[in-house]
Amino acid sequence: MTPSPDSTLPYRCVLRAWRAHQSELFYFLMNRASDRQRAEDVIQDVFLKALRAGDTFCALDDARAWLFHVARNALIDTWRRDKPWVELPEDLALEPEETQAPIDSLDVCLRRQIKNLTIEDQAIIQACDIQGQTVPQFAQMYGLNLSAAKARLRRARGRLRTHLITRCDIHFDERGAVCCHRLSDPPAPTQCTRC
Repeated sequence: MTPSPDSTLPYRCVLRAWRAHQSELFYFLMNRASDRQRAEDVIQDVFLKALRAGDTFCALDDARAWLFHVARNALIDTWRRDKPWVELPEDLALEPEETQAPIDSLDVCLRRQIKNLTIEDQAIIQACDIQGQTVPQFAQMYGLNLSAAKARLRRARGRLRTHLITRCDIHFDERGAVCCHRLSDPPAPTQCTRC
């Protein structure tokens, strides 16, 4: 069975472009690769890619540009594949793990100390500081005026802060940021090395 004239059209188109640019393409690869074997391998890959592209290749406005682009990318791929790998020694020191900021681990103590507040203080802290409710929404829900709700929240936060400082043994640095605290209950001697 012989192929129809239409089925050989892409092959003829690729062959025509290949004959026109093969030697120029090979010299380009030899110049970049500095290795005849690598250049020959890459040029074969480029030819096969052009054949596989078929009708798409024949529809190109600039077959030469396509061939050079594919050749350059194929050469880069061979360099990546041949990149040498160096075994690392087993006794290589590991990077120290990043330690969690003290304020980030304060949530355990915070949950414990909220439970030690009055029900009114717990309600406003939970609603406004944990659940994200606004103070006006809280005031409306509990039948308070806005200034009374703001004062209640300020006092509740103050009592919570006192609980945290005394019962979690919080220490602050010179900037006022939490530098360490105790997570355990009952009190244990604090070894605060960050402050």
